[in-house]
Amino acid sequence: MGNAAPRTWNRHRSALRSFTTWAARWSMTDLAALVERRRENTDATKVIDRHLIEALWQRRDLSLRDKALFRLLYESAARSVEVLGLDVGDLVLEAKRGRVRRKGGAVDWILWQSGTARLLPRLLGGRTRGPVFLTDRRPGPARTPAAADLCPVTGRARLSYERAEYLFKQATISLDPAGAGYTLHQLRHSRLTHLGEDGWSASMLMTLSGHRNLRTLGIYVQPSTEAVAATLAEHDPGRRRH
Repeated sequence: MGNAAPRTWNRHRSALRSFTTWAARWSMTDLAALVERRRENTDATKVIDRHLIEALWQRRDLSLRDKALFRLLYESAARSVEVLGLDVGDLVLEAKRGRVRRKGGAVDWILWQSGTARLLPRLLGGRTRGPVFLTDRRPGPARTPAAADLCPVTGRARLSYERAEYLFKQATISLDPAGAGYTLHQLRHSRLTHLGEDGWSASMLMTLSGHRNLRTLGIYVQPSTEAVAATLAEHDPGRRRH
């Protein structure tokens, strides 16, 4: 357990403290007091303004693949590895959903909206097998991927997380006030925050994103001061009604 993440370490420490508290009737030493509590890191991921995301969808210089990938990541609030792991056979286009393997191994569905739904059929171009998101070129002989990561129609490989992250950063440098570009993780983070600002319940957000822990979801949903102020004003019982 020595190399466990701080949150995991502290959870086990709390369990140990609960046990020794229960066992105190036999004057058992508080073992948890002997274990140092570790500082937990908070998620400092910055939310991308929704107006900037809307501006991204209007860009004409983005390739069809990149626009479909970025939009699917945002609309589904799914993890990047889940979306990049999609095969054509996992998609149910008419239902706007796809089958993925979530963190921890559970098989689940991700969902998307009309923006993604308009792009995916064009991206597939009639393909019925292979990865959904492909590299620009075929891999060289020395870098042939596993059969599951190779499209039998085009001979191109599954797009990697590293490459997708690079492409998104390059596509958003002009949108980022800091000039560094955004990360794929920020799309998931931003989507959940935006939906939270729009009034989605925690249970709905958890079902969409695949979270199994309400505490973890809370790290992602960080409504802005402006959104909270707008909601307070909307539900203010003292405001003038016309």
